[in-house]
Amino acid sequence: MEIDYCAELEKDVRFTEGLKACLQCGICCAICPAAEFYNYDPRTIVTTVQQGDNHQIEELLKSETIWYCGQCMSCKTRCPRGNTPGFVIQALRKLSQQYGFFTQSEKGRQQYAIKKTVGENVLNKGYCVHPDLVAYDMHPEQGPIWDWVQQNKEAVYERLGANLNKEGVGALRKIHKKNLDELAAIFEVTGGSRLYEIIEEESEKQAQRMQLGFSKTADNEYFNHVYTYNSNTHFES
Repeated sequence: MEIDYCAELEKDVRFTEGLKACLQCGICCAICPAAEFYNYDPRTIVTTVQQGDNHQIEELLKSETIWYCGQCMSCKTRCPRGNTPGFVIQALRKLSQQYGFFTQSEKGRQQYAIKKTVGENVLNKGYCVHPDLVAYDMHPEQGPIWDWVQQNKEAVYERLGANLNKEGVGALRKIHKKNLDELAAIFEVTGGSRLYEIIEEESEKQAQRMQLGFSKTADNEYFNHVYTYNSNTHFES
């Protein structure tokens, strides 16, 4: 049975709020930072969706294109008709995840790396990024200073006024299990937990297709591939 992607998009409040009536003025493209560097055009995405062609929308869900947007929402501030292409892209990304299409593009496959790092950090620690959870060897661009900070983090963060892993208030304070349980419940009710499961399941299938090792931890061949690989085919020529 063919999926009606237009009907699926209409269920997403981000889509209904983000797309009212595009007049193809091109202001979103002119202001978009991603469009300056990537082979990317938010106006084309809006046009494709407005045409309502199911096949074209499916191709969009499988493409690199919807993953180029940095979600800065500059488009929202400038559109004369009140459209927000960034919201439309959020809705498209969710469908791409929901139906497993994200594994068919290089940038889409990076959803697995984001889920295994930032996504799981939020649920397990209460923070998107936390000193205890940063793999410093995965960030060589930062130089040796990152390793030094790791070795001296208690003293460093105390000097900065952080309350690293301690009771009370302040940056990097300990997040109690009660709060983490509430956060997990929010993910469950809103469907976030199921999307995480789909990302894991579809990524494992893609790892098998690519003949790369896969495991439940981030220490696996597929994770390292999607985290580091760059085909260098994404930029505006």
